[in-house]
Amino acid sequence: MHHLSSSGLSLPGPSRRSLLRGIGGAAALGAGIPLLSACGGSGSSGSGSKTVSLGSNASDAVPKKAFADVYAAFQKQSGVTVKVNTKDHNTFQEQINSYLQGTPDDVFNWFAGYRMQFFAKKGLASPIDDVWEKIGGNFPEAMKKLSKGEDGKYYFVPLTTYPWAIFYRKSVFQKYGYSVPTTWDELVALCKKMKKDGLVPIAFGDKDAWPAMGTFDQINFRLNGYDFHVELMAGKAAWTDAKVKAVFDHWAELLPYHQDGFMGRTWQDAAQTLVSKKAGMYLLGSFVAQQFTNAADLEDLDFFAFPEINSAYGQDTVEAPTDGFMVSKAPKNHDGVVKLLEYLGSPAAEELYLKGDPSVVAASSKASTSAYSALQKKSFEMIAGAKTLTQFMDRDSRPDFTSTVMQPGLQKFLQNPKGVDSLLSSIERQKKTIFASA
Repeated sequence: MHHLSSSGLSLPGPSRRSLLRGIGGAAALGAGIPLLSACGGSGSSGSGSKTVSLGSNASDAVPKKAFADVYAAFQKQSGVTVKVNTKDHNTFQEQINSYLQGTPDDVFNWFAGYRMQFFAKKGLASPIDDVWEKIGGNFPEAMKKLSKGEDGKYYFVPLTTYPWAIFYRKSVFQKYGYSVPTTWDELVALCKKMKKDGLVPIAFGDKDAWPAMGTFDQINFRLNGYDFHVELMAGKAAWTDAKVKAVFDHWAELLPYHQDGFMGRTWQDAAQTLVSKKAGMYLLGSFVAQQFTNAADLEDLDFFAFPEINSAYGQDTVEAPTDGFMVSKAPKNHDGVVKLLEYLGSPAAEELYLKGDPSVVAASSKASTSAYSALQKKSFEMIAGAKTLTQFMDRDSRPDFTSTVMQPGLQKFLQNPKGVDSLLSSIERQKKTIFASA
C-alpha cells in the first residue's frame, strides 16, 4: 500500500529500513528513486522440475545482490534454478492482491504476521507444513507463531528480522551517571533528569508519519499485552476501549520529553541528534545504526528494551518486523518449491544473505552470529529470547487502515493530546467501515 514496511526506497517518504541500510553501516544506496527492474515473463516455471519462479520485492541493490547469492548457492546444491521476477518494492506491495489472484510466481517475498495471514485466509497462499517438519528445529517458538495462519497451518518461512528498542549512547549515560530504566516510572524520572541536564530526552521525528506507530505499539503491548495488540490491529478490539485510552494517557505523560518540531523532522534528522549527543534516547528500529557513519560513534551506540509498565506482561514482547517467503496458491513446481523453502529456512541460507546485507539479523536461532557486530548480536539475542514478536502497526493490520486512518490519527493526537476521546471514536468508526470491506 505504502512505504512503511518496505525495505526499498520509495516516495513520498523513505521506508523504515531503506536509505543507508545497515547495522554496522552497510553500503549507502543513493537517492530515493524506486528501481524499476525489468519483469520476467508471466512466471511460468519453464522446464518442469528444474525451475522455480520467485516474485521478488527486493528491488534495492543491496538486498537484490544478497538474494542472488543465496539463490545461486541453492542452485549449485540442488540443481534447481530460481527464476527471479523483481518488481519495485512499493509496486509489488500495491499490486500484491491482483498479483496473487492472477498467475503469480511459485514463491514470493512477503512479511510475517497479519499481512501473511490475510492472504492465507483468502486462499491465495499454500500451506507449507511439510517444509516446517524439516526446518522447525531452526527457529525459536515466537518465530514459529509468527509463521502460522489463523488455521494453525504454516504459510511462511522467515529469513531476516530486526528489533525496535530504545537506543542511547553509552558515553552519554556514563557522563551523566544515568542507568537503564526497566520500569515506566524509572523512564519518566530519567526523562526529567535529562531535561534538567540540557538534553532532549527523546529524539523524535514524525514527518513521514510511521515512527509514531512504533511508540504506540510499545506502550500498548507493555500495558495491555500481546493478545490485545493482535486483536486491536486485526480490527477485533474497539479503539474506544478503556485499554486504548490508557495507552494515550501514558503517551501524553511522555510527550513533554519528546523532541519539539517533530512534524517537520524525518527519522534520519532525529537520529542525528542522538549522533551529536544532543538527545539522550531514541525509540526506533535498529536501522538507526545506519546514521552512525563514524566507527567510534557506532561503537558507542547501545539499546534497551522498552521498560515494563504492567507486571503481568513485563518485557516479554519484542517488535521485530520479519521478512521471508510464501508460496502462491497453485505452484507449478511443488517439489522444487519444497526444496527451495527447506534451503531458505536453513542457517546456511541466512548466513549467506547476511554477508551481503548486514542491516538485519537472522530469524533462525541456529544461524552463526560470529560475523555479527556487538549491536547485531544483542539484537539477535533480544529477538530469540522474546516470548512473543509483533510486526509493527502497518504489518499487523490492514495497510489501508494504517495509512489512511492511523497515521493522520496519531499525528492529530501528538499535536493535541487533549482531544483523544473524539479521536478514538472517529478511528473506531473508520475502522468498522474499512474492515467490513473485502
